[in-house]
Amino acid sequence: MATLCGQARADWAQAATPLEIKTLPANLAAQPQNPPTFSWSRYSTSPPSYTIEVYSNGALVTTYTSYRNWYMPSRALPAGTYSWRVTPTTVTDWSTMRSFTINASSQTYEVPENADLRARILQRARPRALQTLPLYSTWSGGLLTERGPAVTALTKEVQYQITYLPIISDTQWTLDTSTVTTTAQAAQIADIRNQLGKQGRQLEASALLYKLTGSQQFLTEALRRGDELAAFNPLGPTNYYQQDQAPFAIASALIRAYDCVSNVIDPTRKAAWLASVAAYTNQIYGDLSQYNGRIDQYPFDSHAISNTAGVALISTLAVGDIPDATAWFDFAFRSYVSSLSVWSGPEGGFANGTAYGEFAVDLYMQVWQPALQAMGLDLYGKPWSRGFLNFFMYFVPPGQTSHVFGDGHEVKPTSQVMKAYASNFATPAAAWYVNNQPGTYDNLTLLRSPYPLPSSSVTAAAPTVNAFMLPTIGWGAMHSKLADPGRTSVYFKSSSYGSYNHSHGDQNSLVVMSGGYPMLGEGGWYDYYGSPMWTSWYRTTKAHNALTFDGGIGQTVTGGNLSIINATGRINAFSTSSAMDYIEGDATPAYGGLLSSAVRKVWYLRSQDEIVVQDLAKSANVHKYEWNYHTFGTLTYDPTTMKSSIAYQGRTLCLRPIVTTGLVYNTVANLPQMTGRTESQGVYSFGTAATNGEFLMLIDPGCKNPTVTLTTTSTGRTLTVGSQAITLPK
Repeated sequence: MATLCGQARADWAQAATPLEIKTLPANLAAQPQNPPTFSWSRYSTSPPSYTIEVYSNGALVTTYTSYRNWYMPSRALPAGTYSWRVTPTTVTDWSTMRSFTINASSQTYEVPENADLRARILQRARPRALQTLPLYSTWSGGLLTERGPAVTALTKEVQYQITYLPIISDTQWTLDTSTVTTTAQAAQIADIRNQLGKQGRQLEASALLYKLTGSQQFLTEALRRGDELAAFNPLGPTNYYQQDQAPFAIASALIRAYDCVSNVIDPTRKAAWLASVAAYTNQIYGDLSQYNGRIDQYPFDSHAISNTAGVALISTLAVGDIPDATAWFDFAFRSYVSSLSVWSGPEGGFANGTAYGEFAVDLYMQVWQPALQAMGLDLYGKPWSRGFLNFFMYFVPPGQTSHVFGDGHEVKPTSQVMKAYASNFATPAAAWYVNNQPGTYDNLTLLRSPYPLPSSSVTAAAPTVNAFMLPTIGWGAMHSKLADPGRTSVYFKSSSYGSYNHSHGDQNSLVVMSGGYPMLGEGGWYDYYGSPMWTSWYRTTKAHNALTFDGGIGQTVTGGNLSIINATGRINAFSTSSAMDYIEGDATPAYGGLLSSAVRKVWYLRSQDEIVVQDLAKSANVHKYEWNYHTFGTLTYDPTTMKSSIAYQGRTLCLRPIVTTGLVYNTVANLPQMTGRTESQGVYSFGTAATNGEFLMLIDPGCKNPTVTLTTTSTGRTLTVGSQAITLPK
């Protein structure tokens, strides 16, 4: 246990490493949510409980007791400035006093205590997770218009799968006890996930359609698929330590189906289904509950976070039928709600990238919809959830053909997921986002959603602000016009999360899109986590539009968790106006001490639709600095002007250095190539090694070839692009 506990120090509540829980709230920060969640690093002796004191104007106003190293009050605080401290209950050793503010911008969001939530659940008749809809045959005209096509389409899907989706069993996979992930093992893990996903969807869809229609064919199929999943051996290839996503897939599908058909299944089948749910969920719970909640102290564990959400979902639907579900619920639910994501601050976002943000929101909706139906708790109303929608609107706007940053950045966004999430917000921007997503809703998700959809209750209107920055994750988005499908989009990242988990060594990198297509994109593809290609290419700095030196040396992406989470960047400045956006990032720590400074400044000249990028690098040693870019279109290079021209998907982009003195240009051969896509890499570098290096580049969407002048004055330099001028350091 000692390895999971902090060591005694001057302020014991402050995390000793970036891998530990942050001590919050702090720094007089105004809290987006009222009440805020309190969190702190564990005391060295792991006491059974803690006492939190909250003061206002020097007077004690409230005291809380917590049995874990976080606490989410169930009642809001009056507006004002507060200070708080915490001590173990077994000894008097108060932490440093920290301050925070509740003001008019703080949104009241109260979550009842566990006992109150469980009481609400038990009062809700089954199905707990499905809104009270009449039989499909009695639907009103409005309901038929909005949901009728979904019933028809889901019926066809289920009927097709009755014939063509084979029954599966443990015998399809081997029990692999090796600790090193091989290509074959990664393929089996993926196959288990995919196969269980299909079977679980068929089970859940059949059970839901039975509840809506009363048709025997759907009940028969639901019972058949439920028996199939309940027959899996919890100690076989689908056990938690073989594939830590499989237990959730099996248990959640079974309990969702049980929620719909529990009144019509026989006692023997009921016992088998619930026994399977209990066995698999206890595997998850047994791991997560170690050390009184292992991710309470070390929260940066993607699968553990997802599985905590899974236990919250399963327990919500199992309380009252499975004795262990009370312990599951009390452990997981308020813990999950207290901090929906450690991958951003309270403003919303997802440091691991938009692809993993999409995967996360798909899971969120699986939990949030039952929470709303079973206990009246609207998780879409949490301030962080609203910020998460802004994250998607600005970094995955409608029509974008790939994700950005982190694992899975090359994957096409799933418009059904984006549409489903945004439809739960009654705001004009959410309605705009929904209306401009291609395709239809996922039928199963839609039939579980509130009626009418919240986004349909407001008039759609696109955001009028075209640039957006998330300070906690260090991301910025700058668009020519967010509402325009043909927009130019500039994405920039300099993140405090480093290259940890699903993040890459891409601090101070940028991505430029035109009409949703990546003109300056990101290299490689995600075959599997930890693969040779993932390690040697995909997540390295040289696979991104970023600065390297001496033949591709870049940021720290190996060397242990502390090394990669410390390979950070940060946003130094951000501003936006109708004419111009500006963002500046400092990625110096990301280079692991090899550089003494690595600063990138980006100007998006909106009135010209031009991008200026300045990189300033310094080191105590001499290096040949390199400016990397990647494209998937036709790349041509003009040695006379040193201009690179890219043509892709009917769009063009030109890239040229404004200062060419000392520069040389090369392309990189033998890149790993993703099937169906041709990737090219160009590199501008200095022919002579030096301690300092400056790149000043013009990125020209549409290859408009504007007039560019650079003049030196007594105080600095003036760069004029077309009719717009900016001031540069001398």
